Amino acid sequence: MATSAFTSIARQIGYEQRSFWRNPPAVGFTLAFPLVFLVIFTAIYSNQSIQLPGGIVKFAQYFVPSIISFGIISACFATLAIVLTFSREMGLTKRVRGTPLRPSIYLGGIIGNAGLVAIILTVLVMAFGLTVYGVTFPDHAVALVLTILVGGFCFSACGTLMSTLIPNEDAAVAIANFVMFPLLFISGNFAPVGLGTPLGRISSIFPVRHFNEALADVFNPFTTGHAISGDHLGIMLAWGTGAIVLSVVRFRWEPSSR
Repeated sequence: MATSAFTSIARQIGYEQRSFWRNPPAVGFTLAFPLVFLVIFTAIYSNQSIQLPGGIVKFAQYFVPSIISFGIISACFATLAIVLTFSREMGLTKRVRGTPLRPSIYLGGIIGNAGLVAIILTVLVMAFGLTVYGVTFPDHAVALVLTILVGGFCFSACGTLMSTLIPNEDAAVAIANFVMFPLLFISGNFAPVGLGTPLGRISSIFPVRHFNEALADVFNPFTTGHAISGDHLGIMLAWGTGAIVLSVVRFRWEPSSR
């Protein structure tokens, strides 16, 4: 039964991927967006030196993991919240319940597709950072994979929950971005924000900051040991678990009545 469910979800992810790649303008902007931010902000800071725990590195070494975080959050949180809201309000989720396809498989395909897009964005940003800015590839492969998996889980769960809070498709893009971008800015994705500052203390409540810190430890060339940030990963797991529980309670298959 478990194998059958896994196969069905994999097949549904394949359908979602084909739909994704059949829209070249959307694909182009989705894949280019994090790279544009990487180039612009690295240029603004002239790739100057920045202090990390253990030593000094070029700004790109700090900024690449921040942009990886941005790409994963964008795909797993904002895009997922928007897609699920549109699917609900267009009646797709309602119609799925009247077909032989199990609703859980349908949702698994959408969420899995978001995760796959996040992985593609991660590879692109890492490759760009390595080839263009000479960023040091982390020696902590296990920590990198684990951090990305936990981050993907956390923000996919939060994105699913956010879709239950968005009233209609017209508000989806505005609300998702309104929530995401302020958190990205105060969490240090686009410029360093000290933990001791008021914004830093506020951002430490939310999982974005902890995702950034966990990835920064992985990419920090001075990090010793396994580089697995247990505290940060634990907080993200807690956020993800809480979001799943609330999503199960709040999730609607029917479009909103207007």
